Amino acid sequence: MISRLPVTIVRACLREGRGGSPTAVLDETPLSDDERRRVAVLAGTSHAVFVAERGSAVSVRFFTAEGELPACGHGTVAALAYLAERAGGTEYRGTLRAAGRDFAGWAVREDAFFQAAFTSGPVELREPTAAECGLVLPALGVTPDILAPGARVASVGRARLLVPVTTRAALTALDPDFGQLGAACDRLGFLGCYVHSVEAGSGRIAARMFAPSIGVPEDIANANSTACLAADLADRGVTAITVDMGDSLGAPATITASARGGSGVRLGGAAEVVGVDAVRLS
Repeated sequence: MISRLPVTIVRACLREGRGGSPTAVLDETPLSDDERRRVAVLAGTSHAVFVAERGSAVSVRFFTAEGELPACGHGTVAALAYLAERAGGTEYRGTLRAAGRDFAGWAVREDAFFQAAFTSGPVELREPTAAECGLVLPALGVTPDILAPGARVASVGRARLLVPVTTRAALTALDPDFGQLGAACDRLGFLGCYVHSVEAGSGRIAARMFAPSIGVPEDIANANSTACLAADLADRGVTAITVDMGDSLGAPATITASARGGSGVRLGGAAEVVGVDAVRLS
């Protein structure tokens, strides 16, 4: 067993150089899945990303305390910043591979930060059933008076529920029952719930992502759910969005997304490579 692992901490999806989601990034190492799950916990991050060169592509795998994810948007932003920092220079471009899908990613250095972007996979959307809403909305604390029209079940790798609410204040006030929410998501096969509110007149969106089923009660930044929302809004004539997250956790984060038709959604975020730490697995 490897007792000590060097881990690079990357703050992904910063807002004006602040906040972001701390993410553990490290080179591929012979570890069991249980050990990979422990890396995120020991590093004090919600997610760990394992990076390996596989021929012309760079393979990336994403883990939380509960197991492996087929995709992770802010983890991809963190991986791109990590690869760009290691490559040196002012710009990095490469092909990434996750869960059998190849996609382009790039990162450009801007002073101490990197602006990273990539294209998500195709997004699948459908309307939720009454039974699905009946299980999830009470657990979230979303009552009929704050629920806005347009809830969707969306998938880019795994399904999640997109829940619009009427105001940012209503979003901020949410206090989910995580035990009930986790049980509901497990029953329905949902990754979690992405609750959001459009700020009238600003074009800015605020969002919170709750995913207790994967060991992340609330995510600081969730780019793949933002891709799902961008795809849904594109069908209504909105082709680009900027989403703020993490404020309720004291870690402001921002994600940009623009619809690319049938080819997916372009996601972007700023990242900072904070430094290298070490975790002990034994």
